[in-house]
Amino acid sequence: MQLSTRHLLGIKDLTAQDIQLILDTAAQFKEVLQRPIKKVPSLRDVTIVNLFYENSTRTRISFELAEKRLSADTINFTASGSSAAKGETLLDTVNNILSMKVDLVVMRHSASGAPHFLAKHIPAAIVNAGDGINEHPTQALLDAFSIREKLGTLEGKKVAILGDIMHSRVALSNIYLLKKMGAEVTVAGPPTLIPKYLQQSFGVNVSYNIEETLKWCDVANVLRIQLERQNQPLFSSLREYNLAYGINRKLLDSLNKEIVIMHPGPINRGVELDSDVADSKQSIILQQVENGVAVRMAALYLLAGKRSEN
Repeated sequence: MQLSTRHLLGIKDLTAQDIQLILDTAAQFKEVLQRPIKKVPSLRDVTIVNLFYENSTRTRISFELAEKRLSADTINFTASGSSAAKGETLLDTVNNILSMKVDLVVMRHSASGAPHFLAKHIPAAIVNAGDGINEHPTQALLDAFSIREKLGTLEGKKVAILGDIMHSRVALSNIYLLKKMGAEVTVAGPPTLIPKYLQQSFGVNVSYNIEETLKWCDVANVLRIQLERQNQPLFSSLREYNLAYGINRKLLDSLNKEIVIMHPGPINRGVELDSDVADSKQSIILQQVENGVAVRMAALYLLAGKRSEN
């Protein structure tokens, strides 16, 4: 089997079969990562550039590790220490890198649509590592992999996405993926942080009551408040947010059932999640980080195979 697309720009462009293929391939790579020797020669002679125009720790390290585990040659680019800081355009930067015979570009950018722009102008395969408030496909894939690993399937599961939905590319990618794979989705948070179009355009449930939502769901994927993307105050204070929408141990214990807690990171402890929840046995946050490497190995491997056919 192979992917139906040359690039991984967003979950929106993938079929359910593509998603299944990536998750199944990731399961095989996770087995590889449990071995004493964790490296495979799958992408030997493939050159990948990590093009990060925006700060990142988890995603960048996860991609770099995935590339090394696949034996790829890697180039790491950060905008702050490059000619981009001197005014070089995105296309000029990438064309200069491509002249070094690069096969894949992993890209994070603050502008929504930047990876799609590149995909139209350069021959290399593009992996979107997060673009503005649009999508973050590999995060949604690793979230899906983690749910499937914990609960056995995505189909029919009730997944709640909680918090700053409006500014989250993780939320959008997760909604696309979960709906395609047969899960039920509810988004919950303050009315000012939930876009009005979600219910009609995406067929998700919308709730402003965290307790009711947690009683409904099997899995709670909790998002960080993205103050850096908010150009105006959308709630009174972080303290008020924590009181109304934060998840603490007392709230979880009142549910009379055990739900799975997830978070894409970084966590604002004491805001959206209290430490006694983030570090509890119900939390699979560290498993998400571990699974991220296997999922990104799968995506890079499948795209490199697709590239070699063209």
